[in-house]
Amino acid sequence: MKIMLDAGHGYSTAGKRSPDGMREYEFNRGVANYAKVLLETYQQVTVYFAHSDKQDIPLKERTDEANRLKVDCYVSIHTNAFGSGWNDANGIETYVHPIRPKKTTELAQKIHKHLINSTGLKDRGVKEANFHVLRETTMSAVLVECGFMTNREEVKQLRSDSFRKTCAEAIVKGVVDQFRLKKRDKSFE
Repeated sequence: MKIMLDAGHGYSTAGKRSPDGMREYEFNRGVANYAKVLLETYQQVTVYFAHSDKQDIPLKERTDEANRLKVDCYVSIHTNAFGSGWNDANGIETYVHPIRPKKTTELAQKIHKHLINSTGLKDRGVKEANFHVLRETTMSAVLVECGFMTNREEVKQLRSDSFRKTCAEAIVKGVVDQFRLKKRDKSFE
C-alpha cells in the first residue's frame, strides 16, 4: 500500500497566512509528519510526501509524482480561510472530485467523520470540487480543510501541537478503516 501525503502549499506561498502571520504550511506540514509516523506502524505501507520543506512544489509536479509512483491514496492537508481578515467562518470540510469512483467518496467520508469526531469542530461536510490534486491524480484523492486560519479560536488550535496530532490521527484512522490496514507485529521490527 502506497500513500502520498501532501502538506498543501509551501512555506513561502504568498497569501497563505492567518491575519496575524501563521503560515498555513506550518500546520499542514506538522499534520503530514505525524500522519507519516502513524501510517508507518501498519503492515506493507510506504508513505511518500508530495511537498518539500526546501521549495513550494508546483501542483502538477505533485500529482505527476503520485501518478508515477502509482500510489493507492493521496491525502492533501490544508487549513481553510475566508477572506484575509478575522471572521466567524469555522469548521472542517473534506473534498473529492465530482467524477471519482464511489471508493474515493467513502475514503473522504471516513476521514471526515474521524476529523469531526476527534476535533469537535463544526461539520461543513464532504463536498465536490475541481481542485488540481483531486482532478489530476489517478488514485483515490481527498483534500481536507482542518479549520479556518481566519477564525481567532480555530487558529489557536491550528497552532497547537496536540491539535495537529489529533488531525493526523483522524486522517490515519480514516485511511486505516478504508483500506483495512493491519498494525505491524512489533516482534518482527
